[in-house]
Amino acid sequence: MSVLVFVENWDGKFKKLTFEIVSYASKLAELLNTSAIALSVGNVENLELEKLGKYGAQKIISATNEKLNVLDNRIYTDVIADFARKEGAEVIVLANNITGKALAPRLSVNLSAGIGSGVGKLPISLDPFVVFKKVYSGNAFAHVRIKSRIKILTLAQNSFEVIETGNNASIEQHKIQVRDEIFNTHVQEVQKQTGKIVLTDADIVISGGRGMKSPDNWPPLVELAGLLGGALACSRPVSDEGWRPHEEHTGQTGKIIAPNLYIAVGISGSTQHIAGVSSSKYIVAINIDKDAPIFANAQYGIIGDAVKILPKLIDAVKEVKGK
Repeated sequence: MSVLVFVENWDGKFKKLTFEIVSYASKLAELLNTSAIALSVGNVENLELEKLGKYGAQKIISATNEKLNVLDNRIYTDVIADFARKEGAEVIVLANNITGKALAPRLSVNLSAGIGSGVGKLPISLDPFVVFKKVYSGNAFAHVRIKSRIKILTLAQNSFEVIETGNNASIEQHKIQVRDEIFNTHVQEVQKQTGKIVLTDADIVISGGRGMKSPDNWPPLVELAGLLGGALACSRPVSDEGWRPHEEHTGQTGKIIAPNLYIAVGISGSTQHIAGVSSSKYIVAINIDKDAPIFANAQYGIIGDAVKILPKLIDAVKEVKGK
C-alpha cells in the first residue's frame, strides 16, 4: 500500500501548488503508516525532481516520453493508473485544478475508485474513510465518505500548509511507450503571455468592480498591482461593460484563482464571483456598502469609496516599501 501523488509541471518546473499536494500526501501517508510516492509525467530535470523529496516524497518516479510533454487526458490517465497498480497505491492525490479535475474522473473509472474532490483537510476518519470539503462556494462544508478500496483525492489550493521535511528521495526514471493510435493531442502553435503576471499564477491579485465607477479610474489599481508585484483582475460586470479585457474576469464563469492575497476593490461579492476566489488565503475587501456580501468572505474590510481610498492605500504601501 502507498499514497501516490501526481505532480504536474509547467515547462519542466514545479510551483507552490505542487509542494502543497506533496506535503499533503506525505502527511496522509504518515496517518496510513505507509509511504508517499511522487509521480512526474513529462521531462523534468533531476534537480527539480529532487525538490519533491524536501516536502516528504520518499520515492520519485519520472515517466518520460516526448509525447508526454503535452497533456493528453487519456494517455496521462493510463500512465497514472499503471503506476498506481505497480506501487499498490490505495490513495491517489492530485491538485484540484483544471488538470486534476480532468484526470480524476477518468482515473475513477479506470481504477474503480471513489473520488473526494476539492478536499481541504486530512481525512477526518480513516475507517470509515471520511474527508472534509467546502461546498456552496465556501458557505457550507460536507463530510464525504469514500467506501471504495482505492480512493482519489483532489486537494483545494491554499488549503494545506507547505511543509519541508528535508527528506532525500530516490528517483526512478521510466521511459514510457505511447501507442500512436491512442494519442490524439497535437500542438500546432504555442502563444505565451509576456510582460505581465499570469492571473492564475499570481500570489497577489488586485481586482476591481463596478464600484470603480469608470474605466478611467483604473490607473490606481494598476499602480497598486505594480507596487505589490501582483496581477490585475476584474468582476464580470466590468468585463461585460468592456472596461477591462475578459481574460481578467474572475468568478464562476471566468478564471478560478487561489492567490495568497486577493484585494477586491469596489466588488459587491456575488455568489458567482466568490465561487471563483473563495480559495484565496486572505481576502481584503474595499466597498462603500457596509452590507456588501464580499465582507462576509473577507478577512479584512475597509468601508468607503474605493476611488478615494485607493490613493491613501497606495501611499501607505509606498511608505512601507520606502518608495
